[in-house]
Amino acid sequence: MPLPPLVEPAAELSSEEVRRYSRHLIIPDVGMLGQRRLKNAKVLVVGGGGLGSPALLYLAAAGIGTLGVVDFDEVDESNLQRQVIHGQSDIGRRKTDSAADSVREVNPDTTVRVHTEQLDSDNVLGIFAQYDLILDGADNFATRYLVNDAAVLSGKPYVWGSIFRFDGQVSVFWAEHGPHYRDLYPEPPPPGTVPSCAEGGVLGVLCGVIGSIMATEAVKLITGIGDPLLGRLMIYNALEMSFQEVRVAPDPGGQPVTALIDYDEFCGTVSDDAAAAVADSTISVRTLGEWLEQRTRGERDFTLVDVREPNEAAINHIPGAVLIPKGEFLSGRAFDQLEVSHQLVLHCKSGGRSAETLAMVKGAGFADAVHVDGGVAAWVEEMDPAQPSY
Repeated sequence: MPLPPLVEPAAELSSEEVRRYSRHLIIPDVGMLGQRRLKNAKVLVVGGGGLGSPALLYLAAAGIGTLGVVDFDEVDESNLQRQVIHGQSDIGRRKTDSAADSVREVNPDTTVRVHTEQLDSDNVLGIFAQYDLILDGADNFATRYLVNDAAVLSGKPYVWGSIFRFDGQVSVFWAEHGPHYRDLYPEPPPPGTVPSCAEGGVLGVLCGVIGSIMATEAVKLITGIGDPLLGRLMIYNALEMSFQEVRVAPDPGGQPVTALIDYDEFCGTVSDDAAAAVADSTISVRTLGEWLEQRTRGERDFTLVDVREPNEAAINHIPGAVLIPKGEFLSGRAFDQLEVSHQLVLHCKSGGRSAETLAMVKGAGFADAVHVDGGVAAWVEEMDPAQPSY
């Protein structure tokens, strides 16, 4: 449904601005008035990563007057496959600083505000108060629910995007005019059931499609043109090159958002069973290294099991590990290959999947099973830095 423009127009454009935005100005629906609204808008982008990169670049090019970016991470080499706002020379820099430099290069007239901090319940309302519109490109459920609840309490609209492998989703949420994120997803998925992009991967160019749609929705909301994705979820499948639309309505039985909560606790990192299993059954990579040496000398016997996927194991590995993906444990097929009398040592990329698998194997009678804290990521960092990381 059409909505009124989100912001009032700024003062008249300068001659330089008229030249820069001329292709907008000759569109009747945008025109001089719409461009002045863009100039007066203040937009916050949550996350300077895969979705934030194209969104920030296109919003800067579009003439948004003030752009904020909140991120506490640093640029890593693995980011460059999809996070196009950063370059090779930015590796090791704070993402906020790198993004700000790129935005200024695209449009020196855009004011950039950097928030180099982790968004949480203590700072989110104060940060949101500085902006008219929020774009949420977060890659974890805790931040998504935090952004939603803070937007509801602040009365702010926000554009949400999500990506995984070849699939993307985009919508606009605004509790004062339609549904919000909890109407679509009232509860987060159980911990360990949905892999992150770091675990499952993402097609780099997918970020450009979804991030550009998010920027498009922002421009529409600010200028009051077109029909925004409020009440509609757009689902994109890159392999099929298809778009699907799902209607979303406010849930009349949904719990109202009245206060911010502990979102890490609400979303969890591992299930209760996994947390209980790892409490006294976790070893470090250095301990694993000692155990492997003892196994070589015949002083210790155990089976080291890598519960990642085969394509991950092709990137790096811990020597002597047997590959049995987590899905094989979920189906029960893995237990046909293992002896209950033989100790299991489990690892994954960083510890989450092996913790969930540990709970399963302990429930199946492997009482002395343990998992490796930090997984192969910690092994590469601390024990074998010659191997690549991902």
